[in-house]
Amino acid sequence: MLQIAELTIGRGVTALVGANGSGKTTLLHTVAGLLPAAGAVSVLGRTPDEARGRVAYVLQSSAVSAHLLVTVEETVALARAASRGPFRRLRPADRAVVRRSMERLDVAPLARRQLAELSAGQRQRVFVAQGLAQDADVLLLDEPVAGLDLPSADRIGSVVAEERARGATVVIATHDLDEAARADHVVLLAGRVVAAGPPSSVLTADHLRVAYGSSLLDLGDRLVALDDGAHGHHGPSTPD
Repeated sequence: MLQIAELTIGRGVTALVGANGSGKTTLLHTVAGLLPAAGAVSVLGRTPDEARGRVAYVLQSSAVSAHLLVTVEETVALARAASRGPFRRLRPADRAVVRRSMERLDVAPLARRQLAELSAGQRQRVFVAQGLAQDADVLLLDEPVAGLDLPSADRIGSVVAEERARGATVVIATHDLDEAARADHVVLLAGRVVAAGPPSSVLTADHLRVAYGSSLLDLGDRLVALDDGAHGHHGPSTPD
């Protein structure tokens, strides 16, 4: 259960941070129109259902069945096909968007490969490319770089920076406090909003202790959230 009285997420990169079960994915689902909201939720001035076509949601990559015979290009192209309706062929402009999205994530050389043949990092880059191909105003990313190889994580990070530069709203659910510190805005969750605002004012020792409780380990110059795979944060370990 996620309780939020009032929260505004603007342009730029917003990181959603909190322990497992804190409400990060619930909030993403609500913005994407996949879960009903208990109160009033406005996305781009509309209800989540009305704004769904302007919101791209990239879930955390998971294993893909070897029996799923779909190529990288077909996976990314689904982003354009969904807006065309059933049995509608993609236009040349749509195919250009698909190609450009694959190039941005360095998966164009894999276009003919089966999705199930890819590594976890390659597969996650394909799903991010699919999100980009929607040309959305809001991009939601659920743990986009968790457990990935460094080149894949860096490529996804670069694309997030590019989306920020073009004026998009990017919302990232992450367990990595250092990743959150690089965002424009941070929302710290614990079934409710503990704090929201610039990273420097949100990722303080006091706020993190409220959100993580006894699972937050203070190492002096580093705070480590033990229940989230030991993702730490370099910064002051004493309250500001």
